[in-house]
Amino acid sequence: MADKQMSLVEHLDELRRRILVSAVAVIVCACVAFLKIQAILDLLIFPPVDHLAFFSPTEAFFEYCKLAFFTGLFIASPLVLYQVWAFVSAGLTQKERRVVVFALPFSVTLFLGGVVFCYFFVLPWSLRFLVDFAGPQVYPILSISKYLSFVIMMLLSFGIVFELPVVVMILSKLGIVTPSFLSRNRKFAIVAIFIAAAVITPTPDAFTQCLMAVPMLFLYELSIWISKIVYKKGDKR
Repeated sequence: MADKQMSLVEHLDELRRRILVSAVAVIVCACVAFLKIQAILDLLIFPPVDHLAFFSPTEAFFEYCKLAFFTGLFIASPLVLYQVWAFVSAGLTQKERRVVVFALPFSVTLFLGGVVFCYFFVLPWSLRFLVDFAGPQVYPILSISKYLSFVIMMLLSFGIVFELPVVVMILSKLGIVTPSFLSRNRKFAIVAIFIAAAVITPTPDAFTQCLMAVPMLFLYELSIWISKIVYKKGDKR
């Protein structure tokens, strides 16, 4: 009840405080990551890439800062998520709170699963294809800025894509999406999945696109199964 009686100024003050806490946590974790930035960069360099180049005096420094920031954000993400949850939970109904609390562990697990899948399976194949595509006569000189942007984008894309079952679970638990709707539109979903895979993956070969599309198809079928379970439970209430 106290949360509902808070004035606009008090809400803005709470928002400022939680943003400040999150920012400090990310900055501290980023500073710690910067101390180990070379080791972190080594983890992101896949064969056949054995070195990176920079083409301005400041490029390497700023890219190291960017990598440290994303690493710090990743490390501090549990605290950041808690701050977000603590702020928005006051405006949610009891049912919506239960849904979010129930879905949060699955969301984190699936995001990490997408990142791990991309790291061990997609990135090594994609980079080998792209680097070797030009043939032995053309020697690749990869800038650190373009390379890190590519790697970070791929990792984030797969992490976000793997959130599909959680999104469907939340929508089903709230009664917005039904299992019959998902099953009935499966053929359209398959087309959309392959289009999305072609857009997200930067390589033109079909194998790399399938590395994105096949897990998405599996996740869509898993989402239908989850929707059936969650939607039935919602009906019983």
